[in-house]
Amino acid sequence: MQTKQRQPFVRGDFEAGEFRRRCQQVMDGIGEQAIAVIPGAAASGAFDVFRQTNEFYYLCGIEVPQAYLVLDGRNRSSCLYLPAANERLERSEGAVVNASDVELVVNVTGLDQLKEHQALAGDLRAANEIWVPFSPGERRQMCRDVIAQGVKMRDDDPWDNWKSREERFLDLLRGASSPDQIRDLCPLLDRQREVKSPREVELMREAGRLTAVAVLDSMRATSEGIYEFQLAALAEQRFLTEGAFGGAYRAIVACGENIWNAHYFRNNAQLQAGQLVLMDYAPDFSYYTSDIGRMWPVNGSYDDLQRELYGYMVDYHKVLIDHIRPGVTAEQVMQEAADKMRPVVESTGWSRSSFRDAARATLEFQGHLSHGVGMSVHDVGDYQQTELQEGVVFALDPQMWVPADEIYVRVEDTVAVTSEGVEVLTEAAPLDLSDVEAVIGTEPLLG
Repeated sequence: MQTKQRQPFVRGDFEAGEFRRRCQQVMDGIGEQAIAVIPGAAASGAFDVFRQTNEFYYLCGIEVPQAYLVLDGRNRSSCLYLPAANERLERSEGAVVNASDVELVVNVTGLDQLKEHQALAGDLRAANEIWVPFSPGERRQMCRDVIAQGVKMRDDDPWDNWKSREERFLDLLRGASSPDQIRDLCPLLDRQREVKSPREVELMREAGRLTAVAVLDSMRATSEGIYEFQLAALAEQRFLTEGAFGGAYRAIVACGENIWNAHYFRNNAQLQAGQLVLMDYAPDFSYYTSDIGRMWPVNGSYDDLQRELYGYMVDYHKVLIDHIRPGVTAEQVMQEAADKMRPVVESTGWSRSSFRDAARATLEFQGHLSHGVGMSVHDVGDYQQTELQEGVVFALDPQMWVPADEIYVRVEDTVAVTSEGVEVLTEAAPLDLSDVEAVIGTEPLLG
């Protein structure tokens, strides 16, 4: 009887040469006397689909629990450490990449060596300077700032003696190798991840398209009486049917007063005529995501006040897009856009003085080029401190608050800086108010 050939699954989103370049860049950063050690994600112990940490996947693309990667600046070599073969596991779940798959791993990752992870301790003993991520790794629906909030909540709990995997690994590392110096790899790796390669932008272009189409699906399905969670489920269906893991973060689908809470997530309210819907949801597609914000009327037509406020923000959003280009700072983009919009604000016959005050305040607020987007929705890096360059991807998210009326208005797209300007990755979602009105309720969710 012919034995079935093992074919362990590897995602194959990047060529080996790209992983190799990333690892070499890390070795350039740590220097010739140091090594970097990156632990992958641990097995969760749940019936979930394993998702590697962003940091680990970025460097080698391997999706196996309990994996470790060593980048040695001393001899410019790289080694992956994986668990040994587990025949019982493979009988149950299918072939899994393990320490015996040397040829496969080298071909897919561009790394030099593959060993069982028990060999790691011995290979670290001669290292005097070790770089390792201090921050917890980003896994499914995680980003660095949200992880930090969770860590603080646990630290503030006197009954919780929790330590992250990274903290435990640091403790073990100090005991196993006694290096003279242990340094945080996160700042170096974060700067590297900030500028996306052409292939990364290509993946993010698809993530942006999925994001926009999911929002368009929700606009078409909107009608009085359905629930916020039904629009979220419709978007999730779009993500899953087109090959994503699902949502990259919890869905924000807010109607009426729920919009005031910018990161509202309960999604349990029923849509009513006269309300607006705010939607912000994007997929985890091949370890990359997007970000979006659209607001539309439940009954299909913006009323005069909604048109006044949201229409202004859409116009401001377009002006910001027009000024994004390489070689300028985020601050400069906002200043140029504000200079163009200021006469518009002053010449508009606002319905309420609070609206005029809010519109003026939007031109002073410095957070409209909001945050990086990439492997996480609030991606690492700090593009706002330098001139924009090709390959930087961020959320363009102009926001308005009218505190006296508890009104919050925003419109958001994910944009990539190009050599000549900017590409809007989520442009497939209608933006102009008339275009939005034309699709609302055209494919009702409930017949």
